Amino acid sequence: MIFTKYSNILRWIIVTTSFIIVSLILWKTYEFFQHFKEEERTKMENWSFAQTQFINSDTNTDLNLTLKVLHSNKTTPMLVTDTDGNLINHNNLDNVDLSNKKLLKHLLSKFEEENKPIPVKVDGKVVNIIYYGNSDLLNKLKYYPMALLLIVFLFGAVIFFFYRSNKNATQNKLWSGMAKETAHQIGTPLSSLIGWTEILKTENIDQNYVVEIEKDIDRLQTITERFSKIGSIPTLEIANIVDETIQSFDYLKSRSSKLVEFEIITPKEDIQVQLNKQLYSWAIENLVKNAIDAMKGRGKLSIEITQLENTIKINVSDTGKGISKKHFNTVFEPGYTTKKRGWGLGLSLTKRIIEDFHEGKIKVLNSEIGKGTTFQISLNRA
Repeated sequence: MIFTKYSNILRWIIVTTSFIIVSLILWKTYEFFQHFKEEERTKMENWSFAQTQFINSDTNTDLNLTLKVLHSNKTTPMLVTDTDGNLINHNNLDNVDLSNKKLLKHLLSKFEEENKPIPVKVDGKVVNIIYYGNSDLLNKLKYYPMALLLIVFLFGAVIFFFYRSNKNATQNKLWSGMAKETAHQIGTPLSSLIGWTEILKTENIDQNYVVEIEKDIDRLQTITERFSKIGSIPTLEIANIVDETIQSFDYLKSRSSKLVEFEIITPKEDIQVQLNKQLYSWAIENLVKNAIDAMKGRGKLSIEITQLENTIKINVSDTGKGISKKHFNTVFEPGYTTKKRGWGLGLSLTKRIIEDFHEGKIKVLNSEIGKGTTFQISLNRA
């Protein structure tokens, strides 16, 4: 309880602390980079001084120390030119074709951008100019902050997706538990209704009323079975999809507004598919109710079944308000709804029934604002 109460505060403390730590690491890396760059500058200035000493020396001067300094540069790429830009010497550029004037000019320009050139003076007059670039170690160090940020970003993304998937799993578990509990709660009054129906059969009343009540009881039993299957893997069996679609269609037609014109077009022959009857009828019911809502209870609704060589197509069309193209995929997301009342779960649940449980596909086949929408279900033949 205490952890839940302060979880948001704790989360912000962790985020803030992480941000401060990363900022300090980046700042220290920048300081180290600048310090290392200054050391390379000092090294090249010493090299420049040694070059001056070498030029000014005579044959009797001990050049051991000077030559040692000149040969000490094993990492920093450098070019030595005269005042006219002609190449005199180079170092740590063995794999570069310096005879290529264009390449040489590019390197000189690049080195000049990376580090300020160092003049070599003799008797106060500039005789040579040293151009030097960053060493491999310095270049690697330069990209270290970006690599660190990338690692931090990826680590944060992993934590976010783990947290989100864990949260979704918890929510799914909660919804599954609520669905199963709903099925259990419906079961008790349903059993009582079945008993009362048997009593009504013995009474002197119009039996047509009893038949209609039995239809609704069967419907309640179907709904109970649907809810009981949420959160579990449903059992599929070979079934005639034409008959199952017609049964769902007829039930919905008899209990819908007379202002809605219903039409169903099906092949004459049976079509066998792997099906869970209760969940499939739930999917059709969701699509039909969605279509009726889109037409505001007035218009034409049609279901058409067509068969291809390996697949079955079920199109549910209406003459409602339509869906904009940018929302073709959004309509299947949980919570999406254009109604003032409703949770926006119908199409999301339908997508799960068709794609997760039946390994099929569902999509908005086409839609025009003010003219209507067609949803298409695709299932594999048995």
